[in-house]
Amino acid sequence: MNLHQFAETHEVTNQPPSLDGANLYRIDLPLQEWARRYGAGWAEQRIDAYGTLAGGPLMAAGFLANQNKPVFHSHDRYGHRIDLVEFHPAYHELMRTAIEHGLPSLPWTDPRDGAHVARAAMTYMHTQAEAGTGCPLTMTFASVPAFKLQPDLAEQWLPKVLATEYDPRNVSIAHKAGATIGMAMTEKQGGTDVRANTTRAYPVGAGGPGQAYELVGHKWFCSAPMCDAFLTLAQTDKGLTCFLMPRHRPDDTRNEFYIQRLKNKLGNVSNASSEVEFRGALAWMVGEEGRGVPTIIEMVAMTRFDCMVGSSALMRQALTQAAHHCAHRSVGGRLLSEQPLMQNVLADLALESEAALALSLRMGRALDQPDDPQQARFARLVTAVGKYWICKRAPAMINEAAECMGGAGYVEDSILPRLYREAPVNSTWEGSGNVQCLDVLRALSKEPGVLDALFTELGDGHGDKRLAEHIEHLKVAFQESHSHDIQYRARQLTEDVALGLQAKLLLEAGNSAVSDAFIASRLGRAGHVFGTLPRGLEVEALVERSTPR
Repeated sequence: MNLHQFAETHEVTNQPPSLDGANLYRIDLPLQEWARRYGAGWAEQRIDAYGTLAGGPLMAAGFLANQNKPVFHSHDRYGHRIDLVEFHPAYHELMRTAIEHGLPSLPWTDPRDGAHVARAAMTYMHTQAEAGTGCPLTMTFASVPAFKLQPDLAEQWLPKVLATEYDPRNVSIAHKAGATIGMAMTEKQGGTDVRANTTRAYPVGAGGPGQAYELVGHKWFCSAPMCDAFLTLAQTDKGLTCFLMPRHRPDDTRNEFYIQRLKNKLGNVSNASSEVEFRGALAWMVGEEGRGVPTIIEMVAMTRFDCMVGSSALMRQALTQAAHHCAHRSVGGRLLSEQPLMQNVLADLALESEAALALSLRMGRALDQPDDPQQARFARLVTAVGKYWICKRAPAMINEAAECMGGAGYVEDSILPRLYREAPVNSTWEGSGNVQCLDVLRALSKEPGVLDALFTELGDGHGDKRLAEHIEHLKVAFQESHSHDIQYRARQLTEDVALGLQAKLLLEAGNSAVSDAFIASRLGRAGHVFGTLPRGLEVEALVERSTPR
């Protein structure tokens, strides 16, 4: 008997083919349609090229960057304090590719119609490959409005912030062609309540906008600490004020900026988030003294927008993996994707993903029209509505997608565990759910024209009775906005606004299979988990639409 014949115990069958190297744009029909719908058709070749990178080398780099976390070095081998964070080369590959393709700069350097949408589409695919680079890329992108409030600093910094060159060296910007910007806002005692900050700013000379100060205090979250400069908040005699604090002083010496430790986080592990102290750190005032929050408010809108895009991206990649698996995995002699209950689940996941994408790119469309008052008011509201709802929906949606794959979705060889760990960060960063919902109430009740902008956007229901009834329900709810329990109901009201907007966008786009299913399940009496779509919907078409080719 030849015992060698028993060494091979089985042939591998009933496994899906690999998606490695897939172009994330070409396998995503909803992304193609919504990007074109909102004005990014001119950038399609550019978006398509990034889809090849995101699904190929960047996807591989994402795994490596997560397997090799950043390492903090407080001192060099001679005992000198250096405060350096060392990243794996894969992380630098992700950063370099994004910056060279204009992800932090495109809408500012080429501000044509659809630029914000095109940039969001590329960010959407980049984040599917790896979300850990999101903070420095987003902050660099979002810092531009703040810089523009201080022309002298903008003249020095913006050419390098907007450059398509990535230079991670630990040297001052005088020696670099490109720069990245980080953020250090919150403190231990206040968190989101930045007005409770205790960091103090002391003028070096005359003081005032554009002038030098020294900062003394701490920051509970500073991300990412190896950026070239940080926008931060500190108290002056006139109140909370915004400052730009570079990592190096003009004489090339290191600034008095000390990393205490890196955060040990649930997810987002390829990115270094840190606790820091300022011990006389040199910084320059940005904007009007005592007006720190208004100075950063447009920047906050941009970062919240990226939270929407980022969570939508995580959901899409989870859906991609689940739909692909089910399209090739047989159980009981039938493909999973052909079995009615799994079709119900996959179709429901597809609806959630596409609705999130639609609202995110609609937000990009509004940003592309800053001179239109209706669009500006819409954007003001949707940064909070979308940031709350999309980011809140992502963890449960990704969990369900992983379950579609059984044990294959639970092991680290799959990307699903990383997506699941990543999902909560966007709902926490830039203000948690309650902060967003209270901001929705503030915008609708106190900012002129925002409530009217909402109902102008929603319209009359576009011929759908269910949506029309939902809109009327919203109108009644906001007529009662001065009732004593309005804050108590803020989450429900924000959810209702989000669902109304998503239903309107899907209905307006004209794909009845998508809009009918969304309205029937989200505005009707559906179940409370994914996979409880009502009867009579075109679930096969929904699954087909979102399954990678």
